[in-house]
Amino acid sequence: MRDPFSRRSFLVLTGGALAVSAFPWPAATNEAPAMLDHILLGCSDLDGGIDFVEKHTGVRAAFGGVHPGRGTRNALLSLGERHYLEIIAPDPQQAGAPDHYGLLNLTEPRLVGWAAHPGDLNELAKRLRNANIAFDGPNPGSRKRPDGRLLQWKTLNLKDDHAGLLPFFIEWSADTVHPSADAPADCHIVLFELASQEPEQLTKTMVILGLDVKIAKADKAELRATIAGPKGELVLTS
Repeated sequence: MRDPFSRRSFLVLTGGALAVSAFPWPAATNEAPAMLDHILLGCSDLDGGIDFVEKHTGVRAAFGGVHPGRGTRNALLSLGERHYLEIIAPDPQQAGAPDHYGLLNLTEPRLVGWAAHPGDLNELAKRLRNANIAFDGPNPGSRKRPDGRLLQWKTLNLKDDHAGLLPFFIEWSADTVHPSADAPADCHIVLFELASQEPEQLTKTMVILGLDVKIAKADKAELRATIAGPKGELVLTS
């Protein structure tokens, strides 16, 4: 449910600093960063992605709806309070729409992004602007559920998400039920971390943004997540 935005556009990190205390993040849990809203698992076919997750976890994600004008549809799986997995795939009814995540070319499901919920996005935008960090938004978004209920939110995207390692930010409408509240349950996050060839530099950026995610040193940049369900664990990477 991310607003369409390039994963490799430019972030300006010059100028003033942004204090960590400026962001109202709650303390992280052992399983996942507290501000993590949802993880996006991209696939070329939604039914295939749902089957893939169910095969490994034992829980079948429920169809969520479509993103009009964005060319995608999704299925959701709760990962605990305020956390969920979004399986996202091309919508066959929106042929010709931009494929911002490269979903059509995926040969197997893989992580394509993640979202964080910082609270008031207008306040976040002001703080990022003061820190000379380039961004787009907040922009409104919505999706109608199969039961007809309309979900509404706003998103803010960094101009450069460091090849997908940094999140986009989401603020749910006050009258919208968070997807984790009624999506199929019985799964939880065992691990969520970022891998980088330059973890020290990425850590500096994360501090500026107020993010509290574990960063591991690796030969390539990638997102890593492990989800546990009744049947077993599912290890995912980008």
